[in-house]
Amino acid sequence: MTLLIDNDVVKKVLKMDECIQTQEDAFRGLLTRDSVHRSRIDVYVPTERDDDYYRWGTMEGSVASLGVHAIRLKSDVISWPTDAQGGWTEEKYCSRPGLFCGLILLFSTRNGEPLAIINDGQLQHMRVAAGAGIGAKYLARENARVVGMIGSGGMARTFLQAFCCVRDIREVRVYSPNRAHREAYAEEMGPALGIEVLPVDRPEDAARGADIVSTCTDSMAPVLDSVWLEPGMHITCLGPFEWGQDVVARATVAIRQGLSGVIPTDPEQRIGVGRGHSPVAYIAGSDDQVARIPGAKPTMLFETADRKMPQITDLFAGRTSGRSSGSDITAYSAAGYQGLQFAAAGWLAYHRAKQQGLGRELPTEWFLQDIRD
Repeated sequence: MTLLIDNDVVKKVLKMDECIQTQEDAFRGLLTRDSVHRSRIDVYVPTERDDDYYRWGTMEGSVASLGVHAIRLKSDVISWPTDAQGGWTEEKYCSRPGLFCGLILLFSTRNGEPLAIINDGQLQHMRVAAGAGIGAKYLARENARVVGMIGSGGMARTFLQAFCCVRDIREVRVYSPNRAHREAYAEEMGPALGIEVLPVDRPEDAARGADIVSTCTDSMAPVLDSVWLEPGMHITCLGPFEWGQDVVARATVAIRQGLSGVIPTDPEQRIGVGRGHSPVAYIAGSDDQVARIPGAKPTMLFETADRKMPQITDLFAGRTSGRSSGSDITAYSAAGYQGLQFAAAGWLAYHRAKQQGLGRELPTEWFLQDIRD
């Protein structure tokens, strides 16, 4: 049977501490060739309107030891409005505002069968936050107790859960430009985590004196000012536009989760061009295993993305250093290995749902055919 797993089931079965560990294991698998990742690729198509665009996005990952491959796909109409206060954000919907379409398709790498179809909403929040949790685990000070949260949406909730899994967090100061949103966040997250959560009126009030500062917004413009950074802070972001270059320049140590958005020449991944019938193939397995695949033809290699900011696997492998003193300012960009995160977290959600007898069973035969494609 193939499981249909909705967001309610994911919320019941997926725990943050397990999600962090499973993702870390998958990231370390890039070093041993147990894991493989294809970064996000989007396709943009104009609509009949003049203020938005259709966007199709996919990302993929596999973990050989778990026996799973996942592809996450999303179908959105995107716009980039500016509000009366000058805030610039990315907005999205599917079908109509307030509805979204994102699915994770999980397959067995042992026999090819479809294992699960998973709504991606809850799992998306968990997998991104778990990645930020890995960064805090290795870069935040051991005695980090205070979080400054800029943003009060769903991601800000799961990011805080992740920080509480890796550090003994006692206090949170949260800022959102919407007073009702930041107050609702404090009323919910304080009792949920058993910590003090205080709404504040300015973003700098959230950052001042914090050990961990997290930006969790959909802003298209920077929301963190470098002058707010203090010795010993660890900072992490959700989106690529939340920080300016001044913020990264202030950091003593700056590490990103991984490469994304390009076809990279990456020491953590084996990328074959023209192997078998594949124009571009991201390949996991040992050299002996890979030798089973028909060889590549000579081709031009693509240039890599800017590698000035090392990846988390560089830290795991000892190729770069992390925090060396309590006064270091550490920065972590929690983006890059999205497809691999969906494979690891998707497998965990599927595994736990099977254990607990949750999810809707669909006949696997519905997805199979006897016509060779």
